[in-house]
Amino acid sequence: MKKHSLIPDLMLDNIYEITPEFLKEKEIRGIVFDIDNTLVPYGVAKADEVLSSYLKKISDSVLAVGLVSNNNENRVKLFNDNFSFFAVHKAGKPSPKSIKAFMEKNKLSKDQVLLVGDQLFTDCLAARFAGVKCIIVKPLEAENGWFFKFKRSLEKPFIRAYKRTKRN
Repeated sequence: MKKHSLIPDLMLDNIYEITPEFLKEKEIRGIVFDIDNTLVPYGVAKADEVLSSYLKKISDSVLAVGLVSNNNENRVKLFNDNFSFFAVHKAGKPSPKSIKAFMEKNKLSKDQVLLVGDQLFTDCLAARFAGVKCIIVKPLEAENGWFFKFKRSLEKPFIRAYKRTKRN
């Protein structure tokens, strides 16, 4: 059965459920993270000690880690200062271009890459368009503004569909 573009492979409460053991079991060699509301809340410029330690542990367990964000260059550079991961700002997700660039740079095949984000219409679609696995985590904080609320309301049927597939 073909996967639906807006239904992720897995939904988790947070990134910390993605362990080096999990990545090894799934034969993941490259992991791409969204930044805002996936790794840190909006407005938080840098990773704290817990997140930095986690990302180092993940980085040690895979060939490559990447950051792909629709946010601006200053935001992505500031967050990535302590890591020097492959990073793309203004990625234009759901465009798969930045994920494909990550795969090409690191000589990884589609089945070796995982994208982790918090939004179905950007992160999950980008993963599907690139042909890679996708994990969606719960947003770290509720977004303000009508656009985010509207987009989150549109995600609900796909989240219910995901939950139905996991019960079967």
